Amino acid sequence: MDQIAQDRDTVDFLKSLGFPEFRIHHSFNHFDFTRPARRILVIGPMGSGKTEYSSRVWRDSRVALEKSDELALLTSTGTADRRRVFVVRSRLDSARFVDYPDDALAFRGGYERCGDDIARISNSFDLEALIADHPTHGTWIIDEASFYDERLAYVINRESRERGLVFIFPTLILNFRREIFNATARLLLEVSTDVFPLTAYCEHPDCLADSFYTYRYYRVDGVECPALYFDPLIIIGGDVEKDDPREPNYCTRCDEHHYLPGKEYAFLVLKPLGDEASRGNPSPLRNELSLIANRSEKSELAADFQRRYKGKEEFNLNALRVDCIAERALLYVYLDLNAISFSQLAALADDLELDHNYLNRRLSDNGRRVSL
Repeated sequence: MDQIAQDRDTVDFLKSLGFPEFRIHHSFNHFDFTRPARRILVIGPMGSGKTEYSSRVWRDSRVALEKSDELALLTSTGTADRRRVFVVRSRLDSARFVDYPDDALAFRGGYERCGDDIARISNSFDLEALIADHPTHGTWIIDEASFYDERLAYVINRESRERGLVFIFPTLILNFRREIFNATARLLLEVSTDVFPLTAYCEHPDCLADSFYTYRYYRVDGVECPALYFDPLIIIGGDVEKDDPREPNYCTRCDEHHYLPGKEYAFLVLKPLGDEASRGNPSPLRNELSLIANRSEKSELAADFQRRYKGKEEFNLNALRVDCIAERALLYVYLDLNAISFSQLAALADDLELDHNYLNRRLSDNGRRVSL
């Protein structure tokens, strides 16, 4: 919370009432349903309380709706009353909180039951249909808004400006690579009228610093293995900790304890190899992927890690203990760099006998309706 500028007269007045001199901060106010056309971005790493912020708005709406009907003049634009809140969740996120009721706005500390005022959608067209079907709802909470297509940002901007609707989007803006999550996240930043940044404690056992970043890691034989920079951007899964070299875990970390090995390799090696493949010469890429798949110390990846981390930041070497590193590298060249076609990806996967099941799952996670 922002500190209010210390007005000397205010401080002196409080001292005259017997208060000691202290710093005054802005109060944590109840949600203001009288202000139309707001687009509120609630950002922060996992565990920072983004969804709990939404639950507070939901609880405030229950109180506000108990007030007299005359208040509707202050909280409504046309047919839409901003005290009437609708919660939207992503179908991609259905694996989380599976033990909670279907109508729950769930977060790590509990949940709020929303009855008929909650739904799961897949895209911006589903959101348009929901808004059309619920013309009296004036406040829309879109959980993890960055998961949707870019068009969503323009839908909410239009509905907010034309109808006075309020939108709240608690969402990750940065991905595990500490980069803007995607084009949708960037557009949400552009159309927002308010931004509430939240932090969490760093989840490293020896740290109490503020954390802004989501950290992805794998657990292999009980050992923490940081995700490689070129790990698939989106991997769908629940909030259950996993001891599986193919399935990631997440926590929130500060600058010092957010490890991200392999970023330099991705740009110094993988990108040029992908560019060469896009020009019709996939052999150098194939050779590097083959060496990685066979865990050869002759790969550019192994050489880069030895040169960069051996003797200085050896913890990062754990990243090479996970499975399917060649598959991850190939997916990065295809999904992130757009350097090769699907037919080239399929040919390399067949030629190198890569794990088709892993590749298909990650293609699906990232919205590619194709399979090997």
